[in-house]
Amino acid sequence: MASESKKVKFHMPGLRGNLPLNMMMVSLLEQYPQYFREGVAFASFFGEFPTSLWASGRFTFEDQCDADFVRVAIKSINDLGIPVRFTYTNPTITKEELSDPYCNFCLQVGHNGMNEVLVTSDILEEYIRKNYPKYTINSSTCKCLRTLEEVEAELAKDYGLVVLDYNLNHELDTISKLSDKDRIEILVNPCCQPNCPRRKAHYAHIGELHRQVLQNRKLPPEKQTPLKTWYCDYGEKNTLYDVLDYPTVISPEEIWNVYVPMGFSNFKIEGRTGNIHNLIETYVYYLIKPEYQGKTRILLYTNLESAGVLRLIKPRRGQWP
Repeated sequence: MASESKKVKFHMPGLRGNLPLNMMMVSLLEQYPQYFREGVAFASFFGEFPTSLWASGRFTFEDQCDADFVRVAIKSINDLGIPVRFTYTNPTITKEELSDPYCNFCLQVGHNGMNEVLVTSDILEEYIRKNYPKYTINSSTCKCLRTLEEVEAELAKDYGLVVLDYNLNHELDTISKLSDKDRIEILVNPCCQPNCPRRKAHYAHIGELHRQVLQNRKLPPEKQTPLKTWYCDYGEKNTLYDVLDYPTVISPEEIWNVYVPMGFSNFKIEGRTGNIHNLIETYVYYLIKPEYQGKTRILLYTNLESAGVLRLIKPRRGQWP
């Protein structure tokens, strides 16, 4: 088990749609720490302010945020002592696209020495290091590094954290040999099929979709290019309970009884574009002690309804007879 002083750090998905839920989780930890599993801490909120050309991993078909929302969101998260982590992991970025005004604005707002960026593209990484040196740069799981030697090579570089390829999650003989486990981040609930052969191609496709959406917005409807479709043979809209049998998924018991004693302390929960009900279920499953899970669900749903995030449709008032 984790010692009382050992922080079990979770990286939480969402900077826009999931932001109210994430903020509520922080408040819940402050008010009801006894509900949470031992040592839980929130280490970052990750994602993008959609739609960002530099982003990948998950596709978001949304309007871009206005400047005030970006400023307020970053400040609100940072005021809690939590870093914002941009998932700028589009592997198809070109040098010409480094001048994208929206992504540069987001980085400028968060350039305070507290925040982070996940990268895949060498071109983009070099640009951010040069122009936004106060950011901690992390190596993304989108790189799909599958061997001990590849991961060790990433650890030797100037990265704050290296996110492990989820296919290595249960290769304990391999990951137990990693030299700096405290700088490894483990994705605990991957929704992708284990050993998906199209994973890298899917990341590239998502990057292209962001590019296509942003280009279409500059054109009248008759001149817009239809979005390229992607069919996943391996499952895309899996709920928590659909993936629990995947050999790549790590249970809460394994986190505390296997991975934390082994020296790992950073764990990532994915779901930044997923259904909010599934995300609540995922948070409760991983972060909350079993005896408090029902109370926590009710608290979260009640507060999300009060905040207007969730809306229950009530029957219209009528008269009788």
